[in-house]
Amino acid sequence: MSDPALQLSGLHKTYNKGRPGEVEVLRGIDLTVHPGEVVALVAPSGAGKSTLLHIAGLLDTPDAGQVRLGGRDMTGQSDRARTAARRAEIGFIYQFHHLLPEFTAAENVVLPQLANGIPAARAAARADTLLAGVGVAARAHHRPAALSGGEQQRVAFCRALANAPRLLLADEPTGNLDPETSDQVFAALLALVAGTGLAALIATHNLALAARMDRVIRLDAGRLTP
Repeated sequence: MSDPALQLSGLHKTYNKGRPGEVEVLRGIDLTVHPGEVVALVAPSGAGKSTLLHIAGLLDTPDAGQVRLGGRDMTGQSDRARTAARRAEIGFIYQFHHLLPEFTAAENVVLPQLANGIPAARAAARADTLLAGVGVAARAHHRPAALSGGEQQRVAFCRALANAPRLLLADEPTGNLDPETSDQVFAALLALVAGTGLAALIATHNLALAARMDRVIRLDAGRLTP
């Protein structure tokens, strides 16, 4: 059996530690996400879901606990090692697409591959394949300003998967879209995940979307519950 794509053990995180206004955001978080699994993370505003995603994505460090990525303990790794792991093994999607406006849709998907040392021709071919997979191949050579909100977010999905990560982390990936577009874009995201077999942890307030995932977990008062 393959190692879990993501394993969090005993995570604690407190802001303003030891000072007035101290806030304990995470209180002993344990979570395992396996390859091919799509997990919904549901939490009220301010519950710490973004903190949890940032720690899982190696953008932040816990006060205590362990983060394992593909079986590798990332706790205490150097900044260089964490950066390399983020680039090669983790894809990020946010509520806003954050595409580079001066580049086309295809170029936005090519650039992270070039940063990871992928030859230009191979990067371009993968960008074409990913964009076709979410139905925006005809828009590949348009800049973000010429794309609809749904198209922009589909391109952002492709960018997140450009380097074939083992783990996808998404924070309200359809939260900026109208309900119909949200449903269409989310279906495209699930199709991408199913086609690659990667693991995905997706934070959302949308309970209807959460119900379409393999498993739903809830974060409240710093703890996870099924």
